[in-house]
Amino acid sequence: MIPRYARPEAADIWSPQTRFRIMFEIEAHAADAMAELGVIPKRAAEVIWEKGKDAIWNAERIDEIEREVKHDVIAFLTHVTEIVGPEARFLHQGMTSSDVNDTALAVQLSRATDLLIEDVDLVLAALKKRAYEHKLTPTVGRSHAIHAEPTTFGLKLAGHYAEFQRAKERLAMARFEVATCAISGAVGTFANVDPRVEQHVADKLGLAVEPVSTQVIPRDRHAAYFAALGVVASSVERLAVEIRHLQRTEVLEAEEFFDKGQKGSSAMPHKRNPILTENLTGLARLVRSAVVPAMENVALWHERDISHSSVERGIAPDATVHLDFALRRLAGVVDRLLVYPENMLKNLDRLSGLVHSQRVLLALTQKGVSREDAYAAVQGAAMKVWRGEGAFLDFLTADPVVRPNLSDDELAELFGLGYHFKHVDTIFARVFGANPSP
Repeated sequence: MIPRYARPEAADIWSPQTRFRIMFEIEAHAADAMAELGVIPKRAAEVIWEKGKDAIWNAERIDEIEREVKHDVIAFLTHVTEIVGPEARFLHQGMTSSDVNDTALAVQLSRATDLLIEDVDLVLAALKKRAYEHKLTPTVGRSHAIHAEPTTFGLKLAGHYAEFQRAKERLAMARFEVATCAISGAVGTFANVDPRVEQHVADKLGLAVEPVSTQVIPRDRHAAYFAALGVVASSVERLAVEIRHLQRTEVLEAEEFFDKGQKGSSAMPHKRNPILTENLTGLARLVRSAVVPAMENVALWHERDISHSSVERGIAPDATVHLDFALRRLAGVVDRLLVYPENMLKNLDRLSGLVHSQRVLLALTQKGVSREDAYAAVQGAAMKVWRGEGAFLDFLTADPVVRPNLSDDELAELFGLGYHFKHVDTIFARVFGANPSP
């Protein structure tokens, strides 16, 4: 992970000390279950907890042992023995390294996802507040980046709110899918470890048991998990890109908050750059970069190989920590976003009413004009406006097809903004519920 984009709460999940603590708890819970089954002495399980529960695991010592034994879990168990003493010989009975590593990873990913869901809640709260604030703030809707028809800034934000609601659901499903425990031994047959041990460990750690683990938890689960993170990152980027476009000098309908004392450029003192949302675009790329490697991890050789291991040691902390940072940053950007309704209105009128062309087209067809003739008349008037020759309403008034069919009052009514906003309440009710509290 990149420390610059890592919150301590998220980074701590992936610290060596946290991982070793989880690994110890897996082994100790397994020992408890084995003691209950009579596989190991009960006193041994008690001593393991007594000496290990508050231990500070020496990462440097574990690394030192691993350099000799060339095996991470053996190095960890050797260090546990140094702390726990002779009773440590009863640890790892019938278990395999993947039982420990995969279950520990499931715990870490679950905890990371809990943070991500909290982050999405912050984004949702900010979007909801600003959406209601600008529920009826007129702005121009754009398709292909070109003026289309009027909308409201609140509707724009409501659309993003609905998307992040889906993001929250995706994260919840991803957590559900990846939160499984495997304590099934070599090639997953439970030959040397009772399935009841697995169930006990799963219960203690808040995981589900993996129905069939072939010594590893199947990596389709992890592929789906990182794919979900990638989609959420893309939702972050979509909102970030919208804000970046709105902050362009020629548009300036909204912009990131610019703090007192902030500097925009080392060379140009006038600059106010969308640095936060540009950063969010970059972070989204980082998170999505985990998706293809996670997909490629699915096809392991036979019951197990470790080609996935090095990949996950990188993508798991990177993707979760960076997405956590991105979501928190996005919530702050939305909450403090500067919005300029006057510029929205100015831009809405920039094309002299062309955004109302569809209403004129439909009105002509309802008067009996063929769609082809109506389209040709309205487009002809519109193209004159594009060429800078005059005002849309003036050209319509003088058009031989439009003039006999639509009066001045009827044409003026077709240029009203309120017509476009009559169903805003319906859309808000669909997004936020029938009686929401802003």
